Amino acid sequence: MASERILETQAVKKTTAGGKVGSTVLGVILNIFMWIFSLSCIFPLIWMGYSSLKQKRDFNKDIFSLPKEPSLSNYQRILSNPDYNIASSMWNSTRTTIISVCLIVFFAFIVGYILARCRFKMNRPLYVMFLMGMLIPVHSLMVPIYIIFSRVGLLNRWFTLLLPYLCFNLPVSLFLVEGYVKGIPTALEEAAAIDGCSFTRSMFSIILPICKPILTTVAIINVFGCWNEFSFALILQSKAYQTVPLALKNFTGQFNSDFPKMMAAMLLTMSPVVIFYFVFSKQIIKGMVAGAVKG
Repeated sequence: MASERILETQAVKKTTAGGKVGSTVLGVILNIFMWIFSLSCIFPLIWMGYSSLKQKRDFNKDIFSLPKEPSLSNYQRILSNPDYNIASSMWNSTRTTIISVCLIVFFAFIVGYILARCRFKMNRPLYVMFLMGMLIPVHSLMVPIYIIFSRVGLLNRWFTLLLPYLCFNLPVSLFLVEGYVKGIPTALEEAAAIDGCSFTRSMFSIILPICKPILTTVAIINVFGCWNEFSFALILQSKAYQTVPLALKNFTGQFNSDFPKMMAAMLLTMSPVVIFYFVFSKQIIKGMVAGAVKG
């Protein structure tokens, strides 16, 4: 009996040791895979960074080599040449993005709250109509929108892009806010109503602070979307009011492209969004997690 117990104990130890070795090997493989994946995401930024310090001739010889004589001449040429229009395009993108995001967050909260709390005959049809905006391809409406804007005189104005950005980004934002508000207990508003709180004050003083996580998520999504939008900016704006994506288009030619200058311009135009992400990284993570859990 003693020998059988010893053999069973040894077999259990071998099985445990084999399981530990297997889990260790699997962990090493997963770590290697994640390192490779992380490097594949980071390397393009690093490559853009040192390639922007190279001259066009050196870049064409070897696109992956480090610069032999690093220089900031590409940045100086971009900022000093008015034809590239980088500074004004960044200002146009910043102004359009800030105003658009504020409008989207404001209307998404108001409409989302009303659809979630108020019961009226056209509640669900109105909600479905808003959600249908997510099913319509943006590019299918570019020609009609261009014709309408040209007829009413809204082309080539600093506020031209605000309306399409608001209309096409509102459905997703409304969907997120409406689902979040539905998860808030109505007892809060009922208690406030008993104390004499009006509908408007209850919405802005009680529900709005609770909705900060989902509104943060909505703002983050739309900041990146409005900053990088290209299609409407291409057909509705002239060079005087062009945004960042259109300014980057100026660095490509029909037969030749200056890639080091383009990379320098991309790094300059990426900087506001990158700074925004790092400054508000904690709020971004909290907002996304809270929005996913609550909604």
